[in-house]
Amino acid sequence: MKIRSPMFAKWIGLLGAVIIRAWIGTLSYRFYHLGPVLDPTRLQAKDRYIYVAWHENILVPCYEFAGVGIQVLISQHHDGEMIAQICQRIGFGTIRGSSTRGGLKAMREMIRASDGAHIAVAPDGPRGPRRQMELGFVYLAAKTGLPIVLLGIGHDRPWRLNTWDRFVLPRPFSQAVIVSTEPITIPADVNREQLEAYRADLERRLSELTDYAERLAMR
Repeated sequence: MKIRSPMFAKWIGLLGAVIIRAWIGTLSYRFYHLGPVLDPTRLQAKDRYIYVAWHENILVPCYEFAGVGIQVLISQHHDGEMIAQICQRIGFGTIRGSSTRGGLKAMREMIRASDGAHIAVAPDGPRGPRRQMELGFVYLAAKTGLPIVLLGIGHDRPWRLNTWDRFVLPRPFSQAVIVSTEPITIPADVNREQLEAYRADLERRLSELTDYAERLAMR
């Protein structure tokens, strides 16, 4: 659905924020740290990271990590305005752009924002393919020096939409699991071939981490 009216997008954003707080707030959470505790709600202000999760699982971090100074990359497509309004009302900062539209501007804004905020990225969004990671966020990590934290997110028997990412709709009052990795730093002087190697490795690790979180959630 394309949202072309700014006022309509604002009302959808308000309604969406209310629904997410009420619905996702019913879930019970388990957070597993495969390394140091990197929950952004428990970190010092000086600690900053790039948090990365697959697009299909954005509802849980959208609720769980609200209000702690995270900047979220959101597409400039018409539908992105609705998502941006929801994120802003929940408590996130927003940066608009993607690999196909506004990418260079968004990259500059994220580099500037990284001086004082966490960055959150869904590396297969906004249009997929599902669980295939784009190169841009690896370049962002190299340019900013911020370590990457992969977030594997799993749910107990969730509903899924018939969309390109099989978007997850958690069952109310069900269990969600978040698994975080140790921070991963990309050297500033990497060349394009090395960036691609990091990208492929991170894509594999995030998929494995998500599969692991899904198995934990269904125990």
